[in-house]
Amino acid sequence: MTAAPDQSPRPYHARPGQALSGRIAVPGDKSISHRALIFGALSVGETRVTGLLEGEDVLRTAAAMRAMGAEVERLGEGNWRVWGVGVGGLSEPADVLDMGNAGTGARLVMGLVASHDFTAVFTGDASLRRRPMGRVIDPLSRLGASFSGRSGGRLPMAVTGTAHPLPIEYELPVASAQVKSAVLLAGLNTPGITTVIEPEPTRDHTENLLRHFGASVAVETTRAGGRVIRLTGQPEFRAAPIDVPGDPSSAAFPMVAALLVPGSEVTVANVGLNPLRTGLFTTLQEMGAELGYTNRREAGGEAVADIVVKYAPLRGVTVPPERAPSMIDEYPILFAAAACAEGDTVVRGARELRVKESDRLGLMARGLKACGVDLDEFEDGLVIRGKGRPPQGGVSIATELDHRIAMSFLVLGLAATDGIAIDDARVMDTSFPGFIGLMQGLGGSLAPQDT
Repeated sequence: MTAAPDQSPRPYHARPGQALSGRIAVPGDKSISHRALIFGALSVGETRVTGLLEGEDVLRTAAAMRAMGAEVERLGEGNWRVWGVGVGGLSEPADVLDMGNAGTGARLVMGLVASHDFTAVFTGDASLRRRPMGRVIDPLSRLGASFSGRSGGRLPMAVTGTAHPLPIEYELPVASAQVKSAVLLAGLNTPGITTVIEPEPTRDHTENLLRHFGASVAVETTRAGGRVIRLTGQPEFRAAPIDVPGDPSSAAFPMVAALLVPGSEVTVANVGLNPLRTGLFTTLQEMGAELGYTNRREAGGEAVADIVVKYAPLRGVTVPPERAPSMIDEYPILFAAAACAEGDTVVRGARELRVKESDRLGLMARGLKACGVDLDEFEDGLVIRGKGRPPQGGVSIATELDHRIAMSFLVLGLAATDGIAIDDARVMDTSFPGFIGLMQGLGGSLAPQDT
């Protein structure tokens, strides 16, 4: 009999040590990996995907595509094959779709189901079951789908798609790539033109991949700086290979670690530089980061480069609120950098962080205060008063099942005077399997925490 996997928490700590040095590659882009599997499942024929992120979130999306009729097969590390069923060809899953911690996967797959004539039941882990789904329920209900779940629009939830979907024009109340993508995915199996209006540009991987697979997508910029996306429904999707670049959100962690640990120099290879994903890199440069791009190129319709980062003293800056969509997942690691900078770092317009895998504003504020950082917390942001040196640390952080909180505090622990511990390193497998080994390979002092 095979022993059950150990479900015990794995506390870890990070402490100051030697300078970080080396050349690394981070896992494939999480956003593109989810979409690669979904679009492969909707195409006709075989789609080969290389560089796929094999984190827990993406594997849940792979399982959901299998459950709805697509063939999804792992050929080797990062190398996958998807044999699709064509637009409109998905079938009703025989069991509940357990999306784990994958908020992106859950919302995108809900969009798919909304325009198919069957019912699918969605659930997830404790963190995902706390996250509201109302922002996708509203537009998808207008298209004709129906939803039955817990109060507040939370999982578990049954989604019943419509046999006669109606094209809609939907203006996003808040910029969100997940909501935009859910509506566009529903629009794929809808006759006519589905229109999404976003107040600020958000990551456009969905639009890029729609074109890559043969759909007609028109995008125009509004006078106010937003965008209007129009998708012509029911295209003939043709299979197309996808080379997934390294995830800029994952690259952010070793990059900031190199900026904070004196004497460090780290190169992160093959990082995606989609201009709607690089807000953190721009912000770090404004803070004085020594950060350069080499070997610029294009892969799978996305800009890619190697990023060279060297230790540099940082200064506080005010981050423009309109930059939030391009760095929404990177705010936790920015806060870690700001804790070591000289002067105030001001972040406003980031209310979206309250409804991520955790309340990331609240968790980061409490954790940084426990480390000795002076800050003010607002409903939509933080003001962090850095002293030009790392904080004291010497605490253990409750991550609340949030992978980015865990990695941010481990990175800060590499610089904090007394180091920092986290309560469970397992959560990092959601987006960055192998994070601890990679950081140790650069020279970082990370080890299991004695309990």
